[in-house]
Amino acid sequence: MGELTRLTIEGKDYVLLPEPDYQDMIDIRDAAAAQARIAAGEETWPEEVVGALVAGKHPVKVFRKYRGMTMAELAAAATLSQPYVSEIESGKKSGSIDAMKAIAVALNVDLNDLV
Repeated sequence: MGELTRLTIEGKDYVLLPEPDYQDMIDIRDAAAAQARIAAGEETWPEEVVGALVAGKHPVKVFRKYRGMTMAELAAAATLSQPYVSEIESGKKSGSIDAMKAIAVALNVDLNDLV
């Protein structure tokens, strides 16, 4: 850590530190928060899932494959037709809110992960 400078401005004490040191503190705080969420049971996604999502692959297809489900299994679990799920995955249809909620439940993901 670099050199700290202590200041008093209008009766309030402050500490001035180099920006890289400040950024390190923020990174440590954020990492600790992430570790706490993971310890509390929050699911994390492997690199291949994140990479597929970043590459623009459809989230329903990405999470279905990650969960090891066939399209027919997902359709049955979400009580939707397989052709409808196929149209959602291919981007031909966006899927109704109710359909996307059902798919999210079937895939055990948050609806926000799909939309």
